[in-house]
Amino acid sequence: MKQTSHTPCETGDWYEHAFDLARGIAAYTRSPLIDGIARVIAKHPGAHITNAFNHKQVACKVWARDTLLDVAGPSYGKIAILGGWYGILGAMLLEDRRFDVAAVESFDIDPDVEAVAETLNAAFPDKFRAVTADMYAIDYDALQADLVVNTSCEHIADLRSWLDLVPAGTRVMLQSNDYFSEPTHINCVASVEAFAEQAALTKLEFAGALPTKKYTRFMLIGTV
Repeated sequence: MKQTSHTPCETGDWYEHAFDLARGIAAYTRSPLIDGIARVIAKHPGAHITNAFNHKQVACKVWARDTLLDVAGPSYGKIAILGGWYGILGAMLLEDRRFDVAAVESFDIDPDVEAVAETLNAAFPDKFRAVTADMYAIDYDALQADLVVNTSCEHIADLRSWLDLVPAGTRVMLQSNDYFSEPTHINCVASVEAFAEQAALTKLEFAGALPTKKYTRFMLIGTV
């Protein structure tokens, strides 16, 4: 039987093929998140969506989502996500039928990611909002979030000084890592115990570690 050779797609066609693939997977899975990724590929070709949705990023967010459900339950009025980037964690929470989330606000200091996050979460126009803001400038009292999420604590020079801005009694979910060799990681921790000591939460409901190939990610859930 004669085999037909297939020429790899040209670089310029990459996004078109990726868009078709994402649309097909979205149609098969009926996932609003995958449909959102297809929209991002089509509308924002400069977005680093492959990095944002790589297997390590996804694994860490799935771990966060599933652990949150086990530890704190499914119901939330408002979830605030700091360093929300393209809004993938928000989409994962909103599309998961195990959760009952009234609203997600995704904050990031980079103005270029706001439109991408809104496109990614186009399936949730009444529940999702992307906001360009410095996490130190947010009025957390006015925000009135049931849960404040920060999965990028390795980027915060003084974690406790930021946590002091969050109203006492607010539940938080925090992640950091021991990836010291990454130049942008200015405040890594060597262990989950060191992370817990750094955060100094009033009540600690969960502390755990997720090993990956290059580093270990640490997570805390509790109240400030």
